[in-house]
Amino acid sequence: MDQAPGSPQEPQGAASLPTCYRHPDRETGVRCTRCERPICPECMISASVGFQCPECVRNGSGTGHAPNAAQPRTLAGGTVAADSRLITKILVGLNLAVFLVQLSVGDRFTDSFDLIGRAYVPILGSVEGVAEGQWYRMVTAMFLHGSYIHIAFNMLSLWWIGGPLEQALGRARYIALYAVSGLAGSALTYLIAEPNQPSLGASGAIFGLFGATAVLMRRLNYDMRPVIALLVINLIFTFGWSNIAWEAHIGGLVGGVVIGYAMVHAPRERRSLIQYGVCALVLLAVVVMTLVRTGQLT
Repeated sequence: MDQAPGSPQEPQGAASLPTCYRHPDRETGVRCTRCERPICPECMISASVGFQCPECVRNGSGTGHAPNAAQPRTLAGGTVAADSRLITKILVGLNLAVFLVQLSVGDRFTDSFDLIGRAYVPILGSVEGVAEGQWYRMVTAMFLHGSYIHIAFNMLSLWWIGGPLEQALGRARYIALYAVSGLAGSALTYLIAEPNQPSLGASGAIFGLFGATAVLMRRLNYDMRPVIALLVINLIFTFGWSNIAWEAHIGGLVGGVVIGYAMVHAPRERRSLIQYGVCALVLLAVVVMTLVRTGQLT
């Protein structure tokens, strides 16, 4: 029996299904009742008969929802942007700019903003650290680096995995993932590391991106071997190289996996609530670890 245009078609086989014209990675058996192009559930807009695509609705050729409800969305529900790497570019630029300031000003600048629990800093002539109320160090340390190799490796990693992840999540969710993962790395470092051990670098946030990327690739049924191999190599360096704050890497990785899972698996009807709710829970864990450690050191 024939079905009305725009109604779900029974697939003859997974390989024979067309892909959504706006999301080429998604197979679908539904077509727009106006232009007959294949559309995925994310692009379906209810009409008087069947479904229509966002372009037909936006151009006034249909009777579906208002045009503002037809904006294309990412896999995680974020708004699709013209420049899908804008936030990644800004983050790389900020890290490079801060590194230039470090080179220009010297150790006094670095020692004023790196992550340290509580210790006497000779160049500053006073006891410094998060336990002394300098909680901003947990954020500023995420943009400091100790050498050319350190920043080069981190920025290459950020560029390689950050761009595709930003495109998949959308800008707001990507910023939340990066910031909260970085703070999770800072909090675990503050909690476990020696209080006089300085720590700096974007590695905690970048390991969070690694974790979220692994979750995303698993969700899309992509080949996991490349990202797993890269993650294993990074973990080998983490535990096999001296003077690396492994606590930041592990804290960021765990935070990224937890937040990434919420980003790509949250049900659509409560997606934003669950996604940002999980971010808030990870932030709460950051606050608890910080308060516990501060109580131990003061």
